[in-house]
Amino acid sequence: MLWFSKNRIYPIGVDMGDDIIKMVQLAGNGNGLSVIAGGSEHRPEDVKPNSSNWQRWAIEAIHKLTTDGKFRGRDVIAVMPANGVFIDHIKTPKIKDGSQNAKKGVWNSDDKLRDAVFSKIKQKLPFEPDDALLKYIPSEDDNVLVIASERRIINRHLAIYEKAGLLIKSIGVWPIALINSYTRFFGRRKADIEATVMLLETDANCTNVVICHHKNLLFARSIPIGAKQLDSDEVITRLVLELTACKRHFGSMHSKAQIERLIFLSAQAGTKNIYATIAKQLEMPAQIGNCLAAVEIEDSRHSGMDRRDCQVNWATAFGLSLSLS
Repeated sequence: MLWFSKNRIYPIGVDMGDDIIKMVQLAGNGNGLSVIAGGSEHRPEDVKPNSSNWQRWAIEAIHKLTTDGKFRGRDVIAVMPANGVFIDHIKTPKIKDGSQNAKKGVWNSDDKLRDAVFSKIKQKLPFEPDDALLKYIPSEDDNVLVIASERRIINRHLAIYEKAGLLIKSIGVWPIALINSYTRFFGRRKADIEATVMLLETDANCTNVVICHHKNLLFARSIPIGAKQLDSDEVITRLVLELTACKRHFGSMHSKAQIERLIFLSAQAGTKNIYATIAKQLEMPAQIGNCLAAVEIEDSRHSGMDRRDCQVNWATAFGLSLSLS
């Protein structure tokens, strides 16, 4: 993290998925936040996701973005794509010696609570338990949110960043990144701090769901229905059914909590009518949280960020850049 006079320069947030790479760097001057650099690159159709060609494309795309952009420094906060992350919700395991280390939330193989959490979820993992890197996040009502990824996939991503000349400050998780965007831009009033809300981020092939009590993460899930599939009433109804299932699951874990509002963290063009339909079918009050509208863009000509006809969702990348704030 760098400081220039009164300006605070945040790390570069990198949201690298199978289909698109998004990079953004924010700065604060005491009066608000601005985008000082940003850009995105879409995967060519002839490049298969996660193939060796994809890795070469990712390295070249990051090189292009950093060369053409006005990024300051090479420190980045990256994130594993939602389809490469396993998420589960469990009750906090009881430790025989009564130790309560849940507040640490660290990736520590010697932590007794971590071992207890791992023993409860290892049979559910969609990959070999020995290849898992695990993080647990304590939640309200004695719940724990568990996040795991394959070590080999994490190493693949780290290799891409290294070959592209970037310095990884940390690997974040997408639910926390979305919460960072929400609390910084749209959750600043007293009523927001006290409210439980559902955040939705619609990417090309998935919809990421977070339920939070301001900064406290309560629930997260990625649904494999995205903007590319939301082209009919039938698919929209399927997504609503999945979201309803998320609400029921959340209610089973937090019986006293009531979701007060639905927030679409998106700036994508042409989605307002779809969002209105989703909110109506869910019977929930809703709003659109457009991150691009909440910041200044220092050089829109070279940032790749067009407020008027935006086809890219920036919520995760923005939240990553703000991760160390």
